[in-house]
Amino acid sequence: MNTRFLETFVTLAELESFRATARVLHATPATISLRIKSLEDELKTELVDRSSTAFRLTTAGQSLLGLARNVVDAARALREAAGQEVVVGGKLRLGVIETVVHSWLSHYITYLNANYPKLDVDLTVDSSSVLQRRLLSGELDLVIRVEGIDSTKIASSAIASYPVRWIARRGLLSRRAAGLALRVLQRPIVTFGRGTAPQVALESIVHALARQENMRPEQTRITCSPSVAAIVQLVRDGYGVAGIPSLFVAKELQSGEFVELPLKPVPPPIIVSLCKPVDASVMVNAAANAAHVACSAYSKSIKKDFLEGL
Repeated sequence: MNTRFLETFVTLAELESFRATARVLHATPATISLRIKSLEDELKTELVDRSSTAFRLTTAGQSLLGLARNVVDAARALREAAGQEVVVGGKLRLGVIETVVHSWLSHYITYLNANYPKLDVDLTVDSSSVLQRRLLSGELDLVIRVEGIDSTKIASSAIASYPVRWIARRGLLSRRAAGLALRVLQRPIVTFGRGTAPQVALESIVHALARQENMRPEQTRITCSPSVAAIVQLVRDGYGVAGIPSLFVAKELQSGEFVELPLKPVPPPIIVSLCKPVDASVMVNAAANAAHVACSAYSKSIKKDFLEGL
């Protein structure tokens, strides 16, 4: 049995996407599909439910997944012992923005510990601009920040897109469409750090809404904070309305503590990118692939929990 096909099956089950699996395994979606079909033919059973529009394993696929993981882990350990596979280890100097800390960082670190136990993570949390500077200067190995880095020395790839919504504490103001823009503009608008892409985009929208409501842009109040925790607390205290990804307050929305306001337009999504040197080591490339896996798995779990709570 081809263990590469089993590895493909395990990765596909984690990411729930042929396209994402292809990206992580440096293959094409057609190749991933062919590997799964070959594995199904060898096992004489279907692993993926192709009748469903959403990704789903068959009952057989679910029951065989744990055994497949065991085989993949054993094969990797055998190759490492024989010196046929590079052991991923050493110190990884990882830099992330706070947005990642308050979403999927713990999933990522857990995944790294489970799959690369000889890897030591040295974590830095800072703004996108600082992380960019430290990556370019060689102080960091891998950075996860808002947007990519425009440099021939750096390879950037989008890892997540977080839709942004207008979020307020329940009861802070009426959600009626009529006059909603004016009611929102009369409150402080809370957003991310000044000068960041999300803040610049939100400020442009707020000023456009102000002109639409015959207000001067300078009459609006925009409060900037680089801290996601601080923004959430300001919303919880009823300070104002925030323009943030609803994913970050999924539990509060599910419980009814927070609500989404139907104000249009909504700010553009926040694009989080993974940035690494173009000549990154095996260790850094392995950690980068793991980030894609962890981020995708987290996003799917949050969406599933939210939908189950409706």
